[in-house]
Amino acid sequence: MFDVLIIGGGVSGVSCALILGSAHKKPYAEGKRVGILTHQKASSLQDAVFWNAYGVPPGKLGSALMEESLEQLHSEYPHVEQIPNEKVMSVGGSAGNFTVTTNKNIYHTKIIVVAIGSANTFMIEGLMDYIIPHKKAIPEKNRIQLKNDDHLVAEGIYAAGTLAGHRSQLSIAAGSGAAVATDILTLWNNGTQSQSHDSVRK
Repeated sequence: MFDVLIIGGGVSGVSCALILGSAHKKPYAEGKRVGILTHQKASSLQDAVFWNAYGVPPGKLGSALMEESLEQLHSEYPHVEQIPNEKVMSVGGSAGNFTVTTNKNIYHTKIIVVAIGSANTFMIEGLMDYIIPHKKAIPEKNRIQLKNDDHLVAEGIYAAGTLAGHRSQLSIAAGSGAAVATDILTLWNNGTQSQSHDSVRK
């Protein structure tokens, strides 16, 4: 049983995983099992190049950034379980006891974060009823999002990045994933507002 299973290894998904991974020494996060399904063959990062993203070296290729971010997640927070090469087919159950079925395996998790982009090819059984037209994309692109209230789709299910209705900018997607992670940390901390920071003073 995972405490959190993140679907998607793009910007928002990995950003969420990094924050959750960094909090593992906090008493309320200690021993929590976090996983991320990193299947991202259709990620818009594959074709991106960045000149205007905060903290990213100018000219950085999105494909390189995607690979490096997963390497960073593995080296800094190896307790976050990376699950490659599996496509999610369906989600069932309810908060605290979800079943996530991929083309290869079945996983159980208490919380789900869906972070796989806003393409209209979205096909995860059990989540289709939450699909609405994307509110911040031009209609011609036929983008979709999951209906949500500040990332929360339903109890125990969060959307992140463009799938949560945000515009397609790396900085926005990263912030969205981080926001979801801190909401989960707050939930684990019995509702006390929480985040995970590092400091040179500590």
